[in-house]
Amino acid sequence: MWRRHIGPYLGRIELAEISTDTIRSWRATLLRDGRSQDRTAKAYRLLRAVLNTAVDDGKIKRNPCRIKGAGDYRAAERPTATVAQVYALAERMPGRFRVLVLAAAFTGLRWGELIALRRCDVDLTGAVLHVRRRLAQPRRGGLQEGPPKSQAGVRSLALPGILADELGQHIEQYAEPGPEGLVFRGPKGAALRRSNFGRSTKWTTMVAAVGLPVGFHFHDLRHTGNQLTAASGATTRELMHRMGHGSMRAALIYQHATSARDRSIATALNALVAADRQTASNPDGTNKQAIE
Repeated sequence: MWRRHIGPYLGRIELAEISTDTIRSWRATLLRDGRSQDRTAKAYRLLRAVLNTAVDDGKIKRNPCRIKGAGDYRAAERPTATVAQVYALAERMPGRFRVLVLAAAFTGLRWGELIALRRCDVDLTGAVLHVRRRLAQPRRGGLQEGPPKSQAGVRSLALPGILADELGQHIEQYAEPGPEGLVFRGPKGAALRRSNFGRSTKWTTMVAAVGLPVGFHFHDLRHTGNQLTAASGATTRELMHRMGHGSMRAALIYQHATSARDRSIATALNALVAADRQTASNPDGTNKQAIE
């Protein structure tokens, strides 16, 4: 008989002995012991997949993971900043980190992609940013350079003119010399680490000072950038490209209508209808009122 150690708290147990009651008790224990709804849902989905394999292999007759909704969890939407708040936050940063905040908000790059940028990745003449690598920090050890998270993460992004100008000034003043020089680095010239960045910028205090909610993370600047891109009218495919995602799922999150974008659509629709009516009422192209 198959016997496996399945996840925390289940231990080694005969597959045939795992019932829906067993699963229900296991899930309740996870939640009671402090596991979040999100992590519990992920653990449930993993266990369900394992037991589906056991069913396919003929080890058990049916999957006991039959708790309705146990694998579903939708995390609360992360907060975003207004353009005014982005600039207010940037102005409160030490000089060398000002443009880092602006770049995060107006490109939507991930932290690891931003801190890995080198001079050779920035085309100021063409106002293009080339994302070729990222810096990751494992739980143990120093920063490790590697490719972006997925093939879609290797991309080139057109820069808003206002950011290209700011980036050029930043590189001249703060970037490491040479084509391979880091664009963003710490006061002593080393690559940036999240923990050091948070402490040196007093991030939590600065976030509160500009009216952003408690718990606003640097990564939320990426959400801000993605939302601004969506509001500018980018298609799902265009959003996927700028975000560095290979699937539509993440991009669709930002495609929800905003009141400002909805108003601009209504205004454009009004102009289209009005122009069409004008043409229909004056097929010869003349303006009756002007003639009269």
